[in-house]
Amino acid sequence: MDLRLIEVVRLPRRTVYHVAGYVPASFLLVDDRVGAILVNTPPFSDRVLAAVCEVANPRFIFLPSRFGARDLDAWRAATGARTMASTEEAPDIDGSIDERIDGGVRLHGRLDFLMLSGRTRGTCALRVKESPGIVFFGPALEHADLPVLRRHPDDHSFENRVIGALALRDLEFEFAFCDDYVHGTSRYGPGARTLVVDALDAALNALG
Repeated sequence: MDLRLIEVVRLPRRTVYHVAGYVPASFLLVDDRVGAILVNTPPFSDRVLAAVCEVANPRFIFLPSRFGARDLDAWRAATGARTMASTEEAPDIDGSIDERIDGGVRLHGRLDFLMLSGRTRGTCALRVKESPGIVFFGPALEHADLPVLRRHPDDHSFENRVIGALALRDLEFEFAFCDDYVHGTSRYGPGARTLVVDALDAALNALG
């Protein structure tokens, strides 16, 4: 398997790479001030580690939910990265969490976090605020043909998912990535905000 990271979005101050071949999807966000952030950890091996570090050694590891935490302590030890997850999600994650996010944490004022609990009790998204905005939704949304809000039998609370996601109407972003991203198939932007708002409207209508 070719383990080179796939460049998905290149912007003047940051680049998004996809670590292909794993579900939930893993991404490497390389920001010129914050450094590299690994979003979800793929299964650990020396080959995958080398492929990631060939692009950039992660300074942070961000976990939108427990679903994306694979071999977390191995990644933490190998890279020296600080691990981050929401305060509510951290107890359910298999591995050490260095920083627990409560909504007020920002990274250099350019990146912040959106609490979108419901798929799991502490699902949290990572947002690049600086235009054009990027959001890593984890399992809060799903790609399918476009970013949508789907009900799952094991949802912590689908109603909370809908209510929490309503705040996205007030955000500006151009790119959206989810746990089920498939390179070459998933629509991620630009123009992702319009797709997300349409998905929220559909979910609200379904709730009646």
